[in-house]
Amino acid sequence: MAVTRFGVSLEEELLKALDEFVVENQFSNRSQAIRHLIEKNLVEKKWKCDNVVAGAITLVYRQMRHDVRDRSAKIQSQYFDVVLSSQFFHLNENNYLEIVAVKGPSHRLTELSEKLIGIRGMQHGKLVMSKVD
Repeated sequence: MAVTRFGVSLEEELLKALDEFVVENQFSNRSQAIRHLIEKNLVEKKWKCDNVVAGAITLVYRQMRHDVRDRSAKIQSQYFDVVLSSQFFHLNENNYLEIVAVKGPSHRLTELSEKLIGIRGMQHGKLVMSKVD
């Protein structure tokens, strides 16, 4: 893909914020950070337009709560049209990590993730979506 160079004028505070963003996210330069921010904005715009997106729902819960895993499986079966795969990992002797790969309209993925994250006993959950071209 061809790259086009252009100049950008920013207030000093915005430039400092951009430089902090570069360091915090370990980008190699400002251009990479700006590309990332533009891509992120485009993806979020697609979510709002309810386009088809792909993503992952990460879930963390205690191993002793077997009912959490059962409820997660039951909810996922109701969303068979958007769930691509699900994997379980033992983080340590007490905790599971479950990753659910998904693809579909953003509202369906958001709805599914909210149901999974809302399961009683779920310690943490997050949905990450990316555009599908």
